[in-house]
Amino acid sequence: MPRKPHVAVEPRRIRRWAVQTNGTQRADSLHRLKSQAIARARELAANKHAELVIKTLRGRVRAKDSHGRDSRRSPG
Repeated sequence: MPRKPHVAVEPRRIRRWAVQTNGTQRADSLHRLKSQAIARARELAANKHAELVIKTLRGRVRAKDSHGRDSRRSPG
């Protein structure tokens, strides 16, 4: 089964936050504030029915949020 696409908020060296969809080589957008990048990434993830992945400055996953249909039934 193919993996669900994801949209990530990642730090860049130029003191910006990038919103990038997996499978692409370039960022969809760059933002000065992390909150702006998260807002844009949520829009993209909802439109693409993808998973949102938010990373820390060190590149570790801080949070995940699923948009669209989940691949399995889960309570709650």
